[in-house]
Amino acid sequence: MSDQQQSSHTNEPTPLPAQDETLQITPLGAGNEVGRSCVLLTYKEKTVMFDCGVHPAYSGLASLPFFDEMDPRSIDLILITHFHLDHCAALPYLLEKTNCNPNARIFMTHPTKAIYKTLLSDFVRVSSNEDVLYSEQDLSRTMKRIETLDYHQEMNWNGIRFWAYNAGHVLGAAMFLVEIAGVRVLYTGDFSRQEDRHLKEAEIPPFPPDIIIVESTYGVQVHEPRKIREARFTQKVAEIVRRGGRVLLPVFALGRAQELLLILEEYWEAHPDLQDIPIYYASSLAKRCMSVYQTYINMMNDNIRKRYEVSNPFAFKYVLNVKNIQDFDDSGPCVFMASPGMLQSGLSRELCERWCTDRRNGIILPGYSVEGTLAKHILSEPSTITRLDGKEVPLRCSVDYITFSAHSDFLQTSEFIDRSRSGHIVLVHGEMTEMGRLRNALDLKYNKGQNVPNIRIYTPKNCQTVRLTFRAEKVAKAIGEVAKRKPEDGASMSGILVKRDFNYTLMSPNELNTYTGLKVSRIQQRLVVPLKKPFSQLATELNHLLEGAVLDIDEETKRPQLDILGAIQVTLLEDGESVSVEWCTNYATDILVESIVYLCTTHSITSPPVLAMDAVSVYRSKQPSSVDKGDKDEDFLYSALSMSRKLLEERFGALEVIEKDRSRFQVNGTDVIVDHRHGIVECEQQDIKERVELALRRIHTIMFPIPDYFCECCGC
Repeated sequence: MSDQQQSSHTNEPTPLPAQDETLQITPLGAGNEVGRSCVLLTYKEKTVMFDCGVHPAYSGLASLPFFDEMDPRSIDLILITHFHLDHCAALPYLLEKTNCNPNARIFMTHPTKAIYKTLLSDFVRVSSNEDVLYSEQDLSRTMKRIETLDYHQEMNWNGIRFWAYNAGHVLGAAMFLVEIAGVRVLYTGDFSRQEDRHLKEAEIPPFPPDIIIVESTYGVQVHEPRKIREARFTQKVAEIVRRGGRVLLPVFALGRAQELLLILEEYWEAHPDLQDIPIYYASSLAKRCMSVYQTYINMMNDNIRKRYEVSNPFAFKYVLNVKNIQDFDDSGPCVFMASPGMLQSGLSRELCERWCTDRRNGIILPGYSVEGTLAKHILSEPSTITRLDGKEVPLRCSVDYITFSAHSDFLQTSEFIDRSRSGHIVLVHGEMTEMGRLRNALDLKYNKGQNVPNIRIYTPKNCQTVRLTFRAEKVAKAIGEVAKRKPEDGASMSGILVKRDFNYTLMSPNELNTYTGLKVSRIQQRLVVPLKKPFSQLATELNHLLEGAVLDIDEETKRPQLDILGAIQVTLLEDGESVSVEWCTNYATDILVESIVYLCTTHSITSPPVLAMDAVSVYRSKQPSSVDKGDKDEDFLYSALSMSRKLLEERFGALEVIEKDRSRFQVNGTDVIVDHRHGIVECEQQDIKERVELALRRIHTIMFPIPDYFCECCGC
């Protein structure tokens, strides 16, 4: 991998390097907040969007990422990590309500796409008329554009390579590793490095990334060990129902709900005294998606796969599905699992308002609660809560927080960073306070006492850009005939340099068809030109000028023909007043033909065309056996040298001739010496040297389309 130099900071007004070398990371959501995850990566004119979700604490347009801060037409690739609304629910709006690039490709894993449609259909259905972001038809149209990929499958699109790796968290959740021009960026999304009852732990990608964009949901908090957490949960549930109360478990329809059902099913099986107390799960959405869980059993851990060989672990014995809340017999103790998990609306909010006034009842919050939601509010133990109708009611039931959230904690995050070996960490998906604590803890761990940080850590807010500079050497791989010649220090190599995306390959021109999809075509041209002089005179002039015009007879037409350097045939036509000029086109023969046409259409010439002489020089230099041009060619080229000096003088001022092929002048008081024959510029200041080299190149390009010293190919 080529050397890379990185430097940057988020907020400092430092001069930006060349745009092509600057990698930019901009959160349009989840910057110092939890919700509406949406992060843009831009590098080498490629744009990748990671996730596209809504904010659970807001509704309508206010819940969307800040799409107005970017140009949707620039997006090349959209990668969705998992099916939770805060990571995918804004995707239909982006695709159908903005001018998003119609050629942008969208990828997610197979389970994510299978659940995405059902979950978002329910999201559209429960949205109020004034807050609806898109229709069911909009959602259906997005399904046609979504492509799927497997874990570890390498994908390529428009110069972007990317892979998906298991992230834990929920079924099908993925973290994405993206590579652009040799720079690797890992976006974790929501991930968990702890295996639970049905999901594997998140993977460590095999390629060390240059940058990690990682969630910071729990900051420096450390989760309880799984067994202790499960014991506290089941004991609290048993305590509430045994005192005659009702347990409300606000959950998202899919994800942690399945984990809690597995735990409760096992606990009820082990405690016969509880088996008469019903466990309700009110989610037709989850019931519809259960088939997806059964389809992708192979993506879960060994525990579930072994149990599935005997029976379906998701066919619960003690869990009852509630189709309609009106059919629910609310007359005794029970456990009720209802969505949404933040208690913002829906059935979980209705049951919370109904049961919160009874001291026997209890609410257990099993997941992360976002600022601005009722779930977050009741953790502060208020004496009252406000119902959706505006009425205040007392909060007398018990409230407990026992997290089963499959988000990384501090120990998991720091261990993940250790093993990933990245030099840049960008924190997203965390409230400002928790994110700040995590940044300080990571900085203390990795950079304590270091003048130069080992790991740079960034905490951008929404719409704030992290800029990093990666200057990589361009490395070309030599193949075929070119690779057979052992390279030596100072030796030049020639061939055709083929660029595909950000990869370079050097090969012989005649091997293009072998190693690439490119084909070499040769264009044979024929031109009929009026002849203003006898053909014999034309032959004499061409031979005098080019020293390589052979007079012969065309075998087919039996007409006089001139063969010029074995590359151009000039044949006298039957009318005797015009000639046919045939040649295989290339930069040298094209120039020669222009000179031949000039000779044909001019009665007499006093001096041969300068361009013709240079074309002969270039053509002969590419042949196996070159002919010595002699002093006469030097005289002709001298006029071109004079023209080059005049053009330089017009551009940079007075010019002094110091040798036949060398000139000297000044630019901004700095001496510049130009070797016209070899195209070499001598100057102490690099910027001035480059200016003069550019001017000299342009002058010679006009006068001699491809001079000898600018052409390194081994072409025809």
